[in-house]
Amino acid sequence: MSQTYYTTIGLEIHAELKTKSKMFSGSINDPFSAEPNTNVSPIDLAHPGTLPTINRKAVESMIRIGLSVGGEIANFTEFDRKNYFYPDIPKGYQISQFQYPIVERGELAGVALTRIHLEEDTGTNKHDQGNFSLVDYNRAGVPLMELVTEPVITTSEQAGKFARELQMLLRYLNVSDANMEKGEMRVEVNISISPDPKVLGTKVEVKNIASFKAAEKAIDYEVERMTALHEAGREGEIVQETRGWDDGKQATFSQRKKESAHDYRYFTEPDLPKLYLHDIFDIDTLKRELPELPWQRRERLIQDGLINDEQRDVLLTNAEFFEVYDKATQGESNDFKKLTANYLTSDLVSLLQEESATMPESQHIKTVIEMVIENKISSRGAKDILAHLVKESLDPQKLAEEKGLIQQNDAGALEAVIRGIIDANPEVVAEYKAGKESTIQFFVGQGMKATKGSANPKMLLEIIKKII
Repeated sequence: MSQTYYTTIGLEIHAELKTKSKMFSGSINDPFSAEPNTNVSPIDLAHPGTLPTINRKAVESMIRIGLSVGGEIANFTEFDRKNYFYPDIPKGYQISQFQYPIVERGELAGVALTRIHLEEDTGTNKHDQGNFSLVDYNRAGVPLMELVTEPVITTSEQAGKFARELQMLLRYLNVSDANMEKGEMRVEVNISISPDPKVLGTKVEVKNIASFKAAEKAIDYEVERMTALHEAGREGEIVQETRGWDDGKQATFSQRKKESAHDYRYFTEPDLPKLYLHDIFDIDTLKRELPELPWQRRERLIQDGLINDEQRDVLLTNAEFFEVYDKATQGESNDFKKLTANYLTSDLVSLLQEESATMPESQHIKTVIEMVIENKISSRGAKDILAHLVKESLDPQKLAEEKGLIQQNDAGALEAVIRGIIDANPEVVAEYKAGKESTIQFFVGQGMKATKGSANPKMLLEIIKKII
């Protein structure tokens, strides 16, 4: 009988904050759109005699994050120097927080949090230059949130769910775009296994993770690797270290031995003032002004019971989708809400993937759905109108008229069209009368073709059955 091993996982997640300027300088906070080393200043590059200044907006964003997860907002906080020597850190130290973080405790997605603190990001090493490397300091000094969970996660699925929920929260608060593929959000996992649920095993940290799915795979790989070593009696080979994730090989690899806090020789940053946050900010007002949070919206959609899980995930993952859905369906019937969700989560999702496409106005979406429900346009017509609306803001009603998409509901005119089609296809009529009922769709198709898609298909079907 094989041994049972208990998995313990903790997460460290960094996210770049969306502010106009960097954390301690007036440089533009936009590391991706500029040429290398252009969004930099003497402060970012640690020129002698320069002094940092705290970005108030970044601190406020941290408070809002902390309030959203039910954390305790510190009154007293300060910044520290975290000393280590990498080429992408021009000062030879990183300004971070050690003993007095801005946020302590809290909970997200059922996972207890240890702390959330604020620091500056590093530059970016470029290793694809041949036999040498270059450093781009555009990212150096960008405000960076670091969130640390308690070691209470037990599965890769739970870890992935937490990270996705955090990304959604950061976007809802509009404090970070949190794009994993751009490195705006970076997930690091700490994993250990033990045969004793009361004793933690040796912890391994995995970095270089570029997606939520990769984080889940890295956890599963490490659990399997550690389990195999235990089973082989080689658990002593599991050492506290930092490992990287190789997405091509779907495996982790050893990078370096894991540093401890004393290795960084933390000490208080002498060039920055102490902060008393409850005096500087109106914490109660910031809490009242929080937007509706992702889990609150999820509960509201579940209570409505109108859309399926997949549709709900699409609406929640992209706050813009939800805002449009919410505004377009306000005060409308359940059928209206269902139809709106269908078009948003299927047709619009596809259309918005096209280059230069933008989300249509909620009022325009509302008008399109109204026209569908009132049988003014067909489903095909609605899709055509939406394809225009993602490229240009136009009146859907006028657009439908100009494109000839208004449905023909004139029974007399449609009957004349159908009689002509029936007279021209006696053999198909004979097949239908002989019991091949599927042939009736031939007449529907021909009727739609003859009216250039403007006929009401339901009315067409009724007329065809009446005549035949």
